[in-house]
Parts: sequence; C-alpha cells; structure tokens
Amino acid sequence: MDVLSIENLTVAFQGDEGLVRAVEGASLSVPAGRTVALVGESGSGKTVISQAVMGLLPQKAKITSGRILLRDPAAGGRETDIAALASDSLAMRAIRGNRIAIVFQEPMTSLSPLHTIGDQIGEAARLHRGVGKADARNLTRDMLRLVHFPDPNRALDTYPFELSGGLRQRAMIAMALICRPALLVADEPTTALDVTIQAEILKLIKELQGELGMAVLMITHDFGVVANVAHDVVVIYHGRILESGPADVIFADPQHDYLKALLRAVPRFDMPAGERLVPIRPIAPMASGFLKAAAKPQGSSKGPVLSIEKVCKSYGPTSAKVRGPKAMDDINFCVERGECLGIVGESGSGKTTTALAIMRAIDIDSGCIRFDDGSGPIDVASLKGEQLFAYRRKVQLIFQDPFSSLNPRMTVNEILCEPMVIHKIGTEAERAERARELMRLVGLDPRFLRRYPHSFSGGQRQRIGIARALALRPDVIVCDEPVSALDVSVQAQILNLLKDLQAELGLTYVFVSHNLAVVDYMAERVVVMCRGRVVEVGPTHEIVADPIHPYTKALITAVPEASLDHRLDFSALSAARASDPAAWPEPFRLVPGTPPTLVEMKPGRFVCAPGAAETALQPIAEPA
Repeated sequence: MDVLSIENLTVAFQGDEGLVRAVEGASLSVPAGRTVALVGESGSGKTVISQAVMGLLPQKAKITSGRILLRDPAAGGRETDIAALASDSLAMRAIRGNRIAIVFQEPMTSLSPLHTIGDQIGEAARLHRGVGKADARNLTRDMLRLVHFPDPNRALDTYPFELSGGLRQRAMIAMALICRPALLVADEPTTALDVTIQAEILKLIKELQGELGMAVLMITHDFGVVANVAHDVVVIYHGRILESGPADVIFADPQHDYLKALLRAVPRFDMPAGERLVPIRPIAPMASGFLKAAAKPQGSSKGPVLSIEKVCKSYGPTSAKVRGPKAMDDINFCVERGECLGIVGESGSGKTTTALAIMRAIDIDSGCIRFDDGSGPIDVASLKGEQLFAYRRKVQLIFQDPFSSLNPRMTVNEILCEPMVIHKIGTEAERAERARELMRLVGLDPRFLRRYPHSFSGGQRQRIGIARALALRPDVIVCDEPVSALDVSVQAQILNLLKDLQAELGLTYVFVSHNLAVVDYMAERVVVMCRGRVVEVGPTHEIVADPIHPYTKALITAVPEASLDHRLDFSALSAARASDPAAWPEPFRLVPGTPPTLVEMKPGRFVCAPGAAETALQPIAEPA
C-alpha cells in the first residue's frame, strides 16, 4: 500500500509578475516500509513538495492543482487529501507531527534555544497522544534511548546549544518519531554533518524504519546518501519529475541526460589520475590583467610556503595547573609551494582552529608557524603592525557559508573592492576594472556587480567569495569547507574552478574538509586530524588506497559513495570508538599524558603511533 501518493501536483508562488510555478505536474508515491529519495539541485522544487505534504507552504504559495493523498495504516488505510485541507485546520494539525513528521536540514535553527530537549520532544506527545507531563517525559526518555543518545536521562534537561550537531539531529529525529508516524519526511537531514555522523544518522533512520515500519520520503541532492538508503528514486528539475524508478535500475541505467550529469558530478575514490568532475554548468576561468601579471610559476621558489611546528592551542583556562581542552596538540606539518594540502577530520578535530591559526585570526599557545613568500621565512606569531597587515594580504580565506560571509548591505562591486580599499591598492577606476576582471575570472557577468548577495544562488555567492579572496593576489588561500553547503553539481563546478585557478595563477591551497572524497579530488597530500592531533600525513591517493591509522580508516569507510557496489557497512560503523584515542589499538593508542608522536611508518607516510616509534623508519622531528 502507498502511504503517500502525490498526483499531478502544481504549486505556484505569487510574485510581482504573476504566478511562478515552483512545482508543475509532479507525481510520486511512497509505499509503506520503503524509502523514496527525491533528488535534485537547489531550486528544483524538492523542499516545496515537502512543505506541501506537511501543510507548511509559505503564504505566497498555493496548490493550484493536484492531490496529496495520505493512506494511514493505523486508520485502516483511510484516504485523506492533504491538498484540500487548510494548513491551520484541526484536521491538518492532527496529521502534522502525528501521522506525518519531518526532520529538517538544520537542527540548530529548528530547535527552540529557550526550551530543553526533553520539553521540546515531549510537547509532541502531549499534543497528539494526550499524555500528561510525567508520561511525556518517560516517553521522551525512551525515544532518546531509541535514537542512541549516550545519556538519555541527562539529555532531558539539556538545551540545544549544549549538544553537538549529530546529537541535535538525533533529538530532531526523536521529536519526529515520538508519535510513531506513518510517514517520515527527511529534508536533507545529513547535509550539515560530518561523514561519520552522517553515516550514523543514516544507519539510525534505517533501523527505526525497520522497527516502526514507517514510509520515508528522503529529500536530498547527495547520490551517496541515495545509494545507501533508497529503495526508489525520483529525479526532479525545475519543478518537473524527469525520471523515477527502483534505485538499482536508476544507478545501473540512467536514462535522462540531467540524471547522467548529476552522477558525473559526484567525486569518487576510484577516479583515475587526471580525470575531472563534469559539472552541469562548467566555468572556464581566464586570468588577465593584474591577476595574470601576479601569477607565480610553480617551482619559482624552493622550500615550503608554510611550516607548522609543534603548535599547541587550548581554549578555556590556561594556568599552569588547569588547562582547557586542546584544540591543537603538538601539530606538525608543512605546505609546499604550489600544492593543495588537505586537512580532514570530524567537527571538533581542530581543522578550523588550525586554519584560523594560519590566518593569525587566533593566537597560539606555543610552537611556531613560519611563512615564506620567497624572501625568507618569518614567524607569523610574532608579526605586528605593518608586517601583520602585509601578511594578511598574502594569505586569504574562503569561508564555508557563502551567504553569511557576504555583507547583505553591500553590492558585489563594494564587496570585491573593499579589500583593495583597505590595503590602499589602486585608484577608484583601477579597482573597478579589477572587480570586473575578478567577475570574469570566476565565470560571472561583470554586469552583476551592482547586485546584492541575496540575488545570487549559493554557487554564485561562493564564486563571489573566491573572487574576493583573489582580490589581493595572495600566495596562499585557506579554503574552509568551501563546498560542504553546496549541491553536488555546484560543488563540482566550484572544485573545478579552484583547480583551474591554482594552475592558472600558481596558487597554494590549504583545503579544509570533512569529506575525504572531495579532498582526494583536490589535494596532493592530506593531513588527518582527530581531537586536536595530527594522526596521519601523506600523499592523498596513498592514504585513501591504504590507510594506516584506525581513525583514517573510519573516515574513509564512512564516506557514502554514489554506487550500489560500494554501500556503507552500517554494522561496522562505530564513530564513537573511532574518534576515542584511548580506544585505538596499539601502537596508535593515546592515553592522557602521551605525546602524539608522528613516526614514518612507510616512506612519506607519517602516522601518530607512539608505540611504534622504536620500530618505525624514523621519528618525525621537523614538519613532514
């Protein structure tokens, strides 16, 4: 039986120029006990369909035709047309959150910061199941235990800000499932999460589906997620369903060109050397003018451009007797001129702290960060005044979130010219010409310079962020999760753009990410971090093909690949143990007080293995 049937659904938005159809003639069904993946890019209409199913469409949107039929197994399969119900009607409120539940993409903005997790989850039980406060608390505790919260009793009285991203998403799932719905709508439930936490959440949804027998509508743009959870796939583009069918048929023999293009845009571990991702809308950057004149040929200077030696950084108390947790614990590595060095790890591993330390956005407690632009190494931590000002011109940052990193009150022209104004570069006319060059370089029309950030897509905003980072002609660009918030097609576009710019302008990248498949495509070498420590360093392809450290192995096995032949082994997942240094086997185990010694276990492969220091090729004394 189909729990949900959408028949010829059309949803239109009232705009300044009349009705705009966001969904047009869409039809799909979700059978009981099965997972249907609705796949497409941002703006394709996926979320509008989920809003229509939940009765949560914006005020300017309305269903102009079609039906949304719910057949509730608990009511003997009685049919209800959700499209015919008013969103604020008692009938719709009885369905929403009770028989149909939703898990949103961003748990932090979906949870109330003023109420405890226990109160928020229990509210659904009190509203729909008519239980008292004490019974709701008991049901909430049982549900938290079902979604594998480490301490359900303590979690009842915690607030969302006290939880990690993965635990917040588990709380959202518990809230959605406490009434045991017939249908779960999961709207990009893992997009903002690390690969290990993402794998745990996908495993959890599959387990709960089997236990509760519910139908799942999974909305996503990630074909890695689709390959691991979906029974059936529906592909949507500009509000229209282009292709649908069983997952094994879709992956084995895609028919529509759009679907084929989406699959070609996904990074894979088995990509041959030199193969490129194929974005749907490719960009061909062409450096000219001031950027081309400043380009440094790779190999023009010898020695690393950045050296990080025994760097430590703690947060919280820093007295001799009491120290807060270490975000960087004796970090050692270097960045060669003209290379892309990847830094990977889960949230809390110290990746972003390392990037901020390189940028001199935070002060380190000890150790040394040296920068050499070809005129000799300088100690970044000791820079002050004009020297620090000059250093920040040479090392620039691309942020993770392309929307919040751009000032909404400034035009693109003002955003691109601001760094040049601050550093007193050129006249107003020269800065305007450079802004036009930067727009052309990242594949945007210079006529868009007068627009504001809100009028651009996510991928276009990220290209503006890249253009801003290039405005000062830097030697090094730190890329902090630059594609984690983007669709796979736009991700491929941005990754190819970064590779082309590196070759065209002789740039050096420090590429921070939690996804080893992305880093494998971008970086020549990779640094793997866990809980503030470097656990493995070496050539990326070698580490991906033959990881040595148990944490690196866990990261690689948690990456969902867009292939039915390489599905995740959910039974082998154990993110908690993989990131616990005290649980690592010998010779990798780290207990409190043990220095994270890097040793060369294979030529060019440095691994945190204190117990192997005597038998390894040699301990690492200087940055690898």
